[in-house]
Amino acid sequence: MSPVWRRGLLAPLAVAVLALLTWPLAGELAALSLLAGGLFALVVWHVRELDALTHWAAGALEESVPEGRGTWALAYTALYRRVGLRSARQRDLRLALDRFVSGAEALPEGVVLLDGTHRIRWANPRAQAHLGVDLKHDAGAPIVNLVRQPAFLQYLAGGDYREPVILESQRESGLMLSIQIVPFGVEEKLLMSRDITRLEAVARLRRDFIANVSHELKTPLTVLGGFLETLADLQIDARQQQRYLALMQEQAQNMQRLVDDLLALSALESEHSAMQESEFAVVPLLLQVSADAKALSGGRHEITLNIREQASVMGSRDELVSAFSNLVSNAVRYTPDGGRVALDWRVGAEGGEFTVADTGIGIAAEHIPRLTERFYRVDRSRSRATGGTGLGLAIVKHVLLRHQAELLIDSAPGQGSRFTVRLPPRRVRVSAEAEPASAAVTPGATTNNASPR
Repeated sequence: MSPVWRRGLLAPLAVAVLALLTWPLAGELAALSLLAGGLFALVVWHVRELDALTHWAAGALEESVPEGRGTWALAYTALYRRVGLRSARQRDLRLALDRFVSGAEALPEGVVLLDGTHRIRWANPRAQAHLGVDLKHDAGAPIVNLVRQPAFLQYLAGGDYREPVILESQRESGLMLSIQIVPFGVEEKLLMSRDITRLEAVARLRRDFIANVSHELKTPLTVLGGFLETLADLQIDARQQQRYLALMQEQAQNMQRLVDDLLALSALESEHSAMQESEFAVVPLLLQVSADAKALSGGRHEITLNIREQASVMGSRDELVSAFSNLVSNAVRYTPDGGRVALDWRVGAEGGEFTVADTGIGIAAEHIPRLTERFYRVDRSRSRATGGTGLGLAIVKHVLLRHQAELLIDSAPGQGSRFTVRLPPRRVRVSAEAEPASAAVTPGATTNNASPR
């Protein structure tokens, strides 16, 4: 027999025993009165306990279980245990929900919970940045009130959510978003938004790169193809043939320069291409760059070299020669005949500085931030005429990045240009036998010589 039955029958049994004992002592009427009064008291007590239980059940969920006696103590104990288990489970569910919400709020993607009619039920902070969702005002509002682009409306109505739709943010210019609907449950949906601005920029750079390389190769290949057809189909004299072959060789050299620059740029950008560093004297490097500039000029320009301090540099000599030479050759190519190109080296508190200043055509301010992009040209026709590949300054940028250096550009149309490479102090060491600035100017530093870009 269960404890409830034992305790429940104990009180009525006690009343019945008392009534039986009273019968012979006080008579039948007294015994029946005692039995009726005891049973009535038991009923009143049970009704009172039932009323307390009903009042608790109808009250707030947080209200504690009442205390009881006798049989009701067992019932209340069982209820208390069940309520405790339910509270523990609710607490676990609440913690799990809080962790889920915290995780969703920390996601780099925007998340919006939509009901069956595409109304907003919840959103994380990233969704507010991407789409402008503010739960204080937008909870219950249709998502189309915030995202109104026709492409999204068509995507939402179409029902085919296997692929995302690409949209430009209405809140931030230039921000590209990938938005995808993920159905779940019966009719609910998750709207996921992802910032793909950088991915789109990389894809655009890749497309532009392929288009630019194709464009740069198309002209020399067309010239080569035309001359080869001419040589194959027509009988021409030896002099004309030599002229055609010279032009073909020139176009082949242009393609070779382009391929060489592409390979150099690829090596500089590769994560697996370790820089071979060594300490070397900067004066021989500058003399080499100056000599190459004079050879390129062919006597058309005044080229000067001023070495203020003799120093040694820690880095890749070949890469720095390439960077310095690209700056100098650009100055020579874009400076009209009779102009001046000044090369200057100095060491100061901010490190070693190599400056190339010219009296060339200059560059407008809006072009300067993009000069180090691949194939970016201020004047495409002039760049092709001077023989540039469009990759020189991109190579300079990556060489300097590998040396933790920076490129400073100061230019204006018609006023020439000034390009300065600033190497960090830890990579430059002034030689002990450094001479005064006036004596450091190399012999014959101011001479006539140079040619086009």
